[in-house]
Amino acid sequence: MGSLRRWWRLGVTALVVLGSLLTLPVLPLAGRRGREWIARVVFRSVLRGMGVRLAVSGGDGLAARGRGVLVVNNHVSWLDIVAVNAVRPMRAVAKRDIAAWPVLGRLVSAAGSVYVHREGLRSLPTTVAELADVLRGGSMVNVTPEGTTWCGLTHGRFRPALFQAAIDGGVPVLPVALRFRTADGTTTAPAFVGDETIVDSVRRVARLRGLVLEVHVLDELAPGRAADRRELAALAEAAVDTVLTPAPHPVGAEAELARH
Repeated sequence: MGSLRRWWRLGVTALVVLGSLLTLPVLPLAGRRGREWIARVVFRSVLRGMGVRLAVSGGDGLAARGRGVLVVNNHVSWLDIVAVNAVRPMRAVAKRDIAAWPVLGRLVSAAGSVYVHREGLRSLPTTVAELADVLRGGSMVNVTPEGTTWCGLTHGRFRPALFQAAIDGGVPVLPVALRFRTADGTTTAPAFVGDETIVDSVRRVARLRGLVLEVHVLDELAPGRAADRRELAALAEAAVDTVLTPAPHPVGAEAELARH
């Protein structure tokens, strides 16, 4: 039964994702509300296809608004961006290699993602400037400020660099905490870490039974709340700490990266 469930989920999800490619030509003609409706349906269908139940608290914080917002969350899995967009479709800052992912990369790109080379510090000023312009234009943009995925029991330090875009754009920051659980409690099984491929991760998630993805939308950090990007990052991280185990204290090279 476990093998049958896995292949059924993989088949259904593949059909959903492939079917969503048919919507790409009409997205420019659908208008903002039409694009958001299509995106929400696609991402929710992916979760259902993979057998993932979404549990949202504080979801009103992601309601439509007429101003830009920087939405920041801890990063565990490829399911993170699916879950956030299932609640409220938005643009995202993503690693460049996501654009090359099979099928999903095209969907992420079509959503207007801002791509960044995570390890190329020289490109950060350009990315921050581009992100600030997008935020000033009234878009909600999703960022994972840890820079990499973590197991899901705890999370990494929030790097301050991209928070500068919220300061420059004069927009609030909205922290979101993501946590996976099964009937046995919090689980690390959906984590997408190390040298694992996206295909390996998808297969493992498809085998899980009773997976719940909790989306905790926390209190908004208003413009001017922090003196600089480091303080703003620390405030957002502290908010996520109310749901997850706090990040370990960085040392050595990790501490150097956390300052950027």
